[in-house]
Amino acid sequence: MRSATRATVETAAVRVFAHRGFAATNMRQIAVEAGISTGSIYRHYASKEELFDELIDQASRGLEAVAVQLSTEGDPLSMIRSFTEVYVADLAANNGAAEFYMVINQGFSTDTPEGTAARLAATQGTLWRAFALLIGRGQAAGQITAGDPTRMTSHYFAMLAGITTMHVALREGFAEPDVELILRMFTGGPR
Repeated sequence: MRSATRATVETAAVRVFAHRGFAATNMRQIAVEAGISTGSIYRHYASKEELFDELIDQASRGLEAVAVQLSTEGDPLSMIRSFTEVYVADLAANNGAAEFYMVINQGFSTDTPEGTAARLAATQGTLWRAFALLIGRGQAAGQITAGDPTRMTSHYFAMLAGITTMHVALREGFAEPDVELILRMFTGGPR
């Protein structure tokens, strides 16, 4: 029961933080979204900062796991394709992944509790370095077009962040992204 309540609170918090922003969110709004009393939330989290910090910790662990996965041996372009397909599928599923990605982005600018932005930057940096190395391996194998792997990584993740923001903002009016179109930045495919 305790674990189920925590999961319910965290899911509700992601939705509220994503749509209202950290500063405009309070525990009462999260409780209403979760369908529980505010007191129930306080049994699990002392403050909205502690709750937000837990979400950021989850995000950091996820980013580290993806970095490890992208650092394994394998076909570079296939690995990038797979990562992109999973990301796009998460958005299309409307299962809260887009909102969770938005909360991660808020962690960079909110820095509450203090140190949140630095922790996220460190794990994001690990992921980006792994991705840039993957691009470099793909370039060496002749699979990926020439270019600075670090810049290509920045552009790729900026594109995903923009797609995510538009997905959350437009919902039904948003045309889901095409994986092949996204991958053209790596393959130099048809224009």
